[in-house]
Amino acid sequence: MSLFKKPSELKVNAVVKALIYGQPGSGKTTTALSAPSPVLLDFDGGVQRVNGAFQCPTLQVESWDEVLQAMDEDLSEFRSIVIDTAGKMLDFMSAYIIKNDGKMQQRDGSLSLKGYGVRKRMFCDFIARCSMLGKNVIFVAHEKEDKDGEQRIVRPEMSGSSLGDLIKELDLVGYMQMIGNERTISWSPTEKFYAKNTCNLPAVQKIPQIIDASGNVTSQNNFLSGIFAAWHKYLKVQADTAQQYDALLDVISENVDAITDVATANEATKKIEGMQHIWDSKIKGAVMVDKRCKSLGLSYDKIKKCYVQQSA
Repeated sequence: MSLFKKPSELKVNAVVKALIYGQPGSGKTTTALSAPSPVLLDFDGGVQRVNGAFQCPTLQVESWDEVLQAMDEDLSEFRSIVIDTAGKMLDFMSAYIIKNDGKMQQRDGSLSLKGYGVRKRMFCDFIARCSMLGKNVIFVAHEKEDKDGEQRIVRPEMSGSSLGDLIKELDLVGYMQMIGNERTISWSPTEKFYAKNTCNLPAVQKIPQIIDASGNVTSQNNFLSGIFAAWHKYLKVQADTAQQYDALLDVISENVDAITDVATANEATKKIEGMQHIWDSKIKGAVMVDKRCKSLGLSYDKIKKCYVQQSA
C-alpha cells in the first residue's frame, strides 16, 4: 500500500490555532474567550478585567511548573485553551529554563542563545500538546509598534524569534482595533500590521457588541465559536467534495480504459464532457482521453470536433 494519500484520504486537523492582538482596551481577552468551551491560562493577571459573565475556569499562573501540572489534568470538558498573554508565557518559560539550568542565563539575566533554543522547543512542544489533546489554542498578545523607514508597522509583542515561530504554527492571526466606536478584527495582512487568514474569513470583521453603555450584558460571547463552527463546516464540505472528486476520476478512468477505436473514443469524450465535474476533473479527463487516443493512433480533428484515425 502506498504511503501517499489521495485528497479524500488526508487527515484534517479540526482544531484551530489562533493569535489575537491589538490595542489596549479593545477587548482582546474577552474575544479570545468567545472560543468554544474555553479554559484560561492567565499569565498576565488580567482575568479580573474580564466581565464576570464571560469569565471561565482559569489558572492564575505563578510558575511554568503549574502549567505543566495543569496540562496533565483532565481537560475533557474544554475545547479551547486561551493563553493571555503570549509574551508573558514566554517570560515564565524563560524563568523555568534558568531555574533548572543556570548556564542558560547570561550576566544581564536574559536567556543565553542556547536558552532561547530550548525555549523555542518548549513553545512548539506546548502547541503540539494542545493539538494532540484536540484543543483549539488561542493566544492573546499586546501590540508593539515598529518602523520600516517612515512606515509604522504594528506586530504582536513577543521577544526574540518566537513571533516568527508562532505565526508559522497558526491558522489565524487577527489584529483588533477600535474604528470609531466599533471593535473590529482584521485577518488579512497589510503593510501596516501582521495578520494571517487560512480559514477563508473576510478581511475585516466587526465584533458584535455584547455589553451596552451601562455595562449590562446584552448577548452571548460566542464570536470565535461561530467562526470555528463555520470553519469546521467548510472542512467537512471540502472532505466530502474530495471523496466525490476521487470517485469521479475513477469513473473517468474506466471510460478512458474502454477506448479501443474512433467510435469508443468519441463516445467516451461525449460521456466525460457531460459529467458533473468537480475542480479540475474535466481538464484531467480530457488529458487522459487524449493520451489514450494517441497511444491508439488517433488524433483530434478540431474542425470536425471529434477523434479520427491518424493518416498513414
